[in-house]
Amino acid sequence: MAVSEPFELHKKIEELLDIRAFIALKVYLSEQNPVDIAEAFDVLDERELSLCFRLLAKELAAEVFINMDTEKQKALIEGFNDARLRELLSEICPDDAADIVEEMPASVVSRILKHTDRETRDAINEILLYPKNSVGSIMTTEYVSLRRDMTVAEAIEKIRRVGVDKETVYTCYVTEKRKLVGVISVRRLLISKDEDILEDLMTTEYISVLTTDDREEAVDKIGKYGFLAIPVLDKEERIVGIVTVDDAMDVMETEASEDIAQMAAILPSETPYLKTSAVRLWLTRIPWLLLLMISATLTSKIIASYETALAACAALTAFIPMIMGTGGNAGGQASVTIIRGLSLDEIRLKDTFFVVWKELRVALLCGLTLAPFAFLKVMYLDGLYAEPDGIRISLIVAATVVFVVMLAKLVGCLLPLLVKTIHLDPAVVANPFITTVVDALALFVYFALASHLIPALSGG
Repeated sequence: MAVSEPFELHKKIEELLDIRAFIALKVYLSEQNPVDIAEAFDVLDERELSLCFRLLAKELAAEVFINMDTEKQKALIEGFNDARLRELLSEICPDDAADIVEEMPASVVSRILKHTDRETRDAINEILLYPKNSVGSIMTTEYVSLRRDMTVAEAIEKIRRVGVDKETVYTCYVTEKRKLVGVISVRRLLISKDEDILEDLMTTEYISVLTTDDREEAVDKIGKYGFLAIPVLDKEERIVGIVTVDDAMDVMETEASEDIAQMAAILPSETPYLKTSAVRLWLTRIPWLLLLMISATLTSKIIASYETALAACAALTAFIPMIMGTGGNAGGQASVTIIRGLSLDEIRLKDTFFVVWKELRVALLCGLTLAPFAFLKVMYLDGLYAEPDGIRISLIVAATVVFVVMLAKLVGCLLPLLVKTIHLDPAVVANPFITTVVDALALFVYFALASHLIPALSGG
């Protein structure tokens, strides 16, 4: 199968459409990767899309369809006759069908469910009943089930017979009255004798997840153990589905996008940027901006309370941005490190003391390294060596940097851990909130030191 850049693929499609070389286009599309075809189709108009989609073979059409943009999927469904829609849906796995149904308006959902067979419809409805971020919501019910008393020959024969409609056949699940009793790989079957019994070959020490677990639990286990799929059990330990590695990768991408958005103080959105309206972007950004702007009231109150001190020594004002910026950066470094550790399960709540102790040591080293440079910068680059209080102000700035870096690292590591204890996403309290807290602490420390070390400010 050829691999083409979506732009090149789209260009070739347009060329063949212009000369109405439909047979050549059909052959060309059959040689391309379905993901690339889906990307190329996303930029076609509705007439071209409908025409090109009709040229695809059934299996390829299904693979292309599940990788397409929701709006394009909707346009195609509305243009299909009942027979074409039924044919397409018969090639799509229930978990992919459930994802499509979740994104469609009610009228389209009704039509989809009307033209799926009862078994598929039941599977879709079962998946949709689970909470959005649960394992049940991303599993597929299409897996190969075998009996423990089967011979290897019987098992392989069943895989040949039913495997074409399953999500994966590389790992098969041995069940008894729907309960999972063992797992066996196709590799193990192929290297075993035909007369061997599955009960003697299967692995009974298997890793699984529950339908109600958070979907990240399945992703973590797939990544940790290198699985291609992991079985999903209900509370009675009956197997109800599997989560495959491609579904896990989709979850990873979604979770990463959400974390990046939250760390930048933006409400997560599943719509691609270029297809998101300006109003929608405004709605995702303005709540956080309002909250952070109001929370900045604390810093303005601190500055106002030291107004007399600033008037007595205006030079202090010039170094506020540097001190606040250094504190924000230090806190951000700590928070990102801890959030990553929490997400990869490298750090747990029981490690809080060790995390704080390590970050304090790192903070002290960073602060003591930055302090001499801060002193020299204020004295010579900023020209305070000629001022009467130049040395004193330089020392205040250098000392403040040490204290602020230590406080920032402490806040940066503790806030994500604190949020984790109340079962919220640590990414929510990342840079924006940490910066706001650290800014207030930085100003308080700065002015407190200045008031004690410069006599003229003691009345401020």
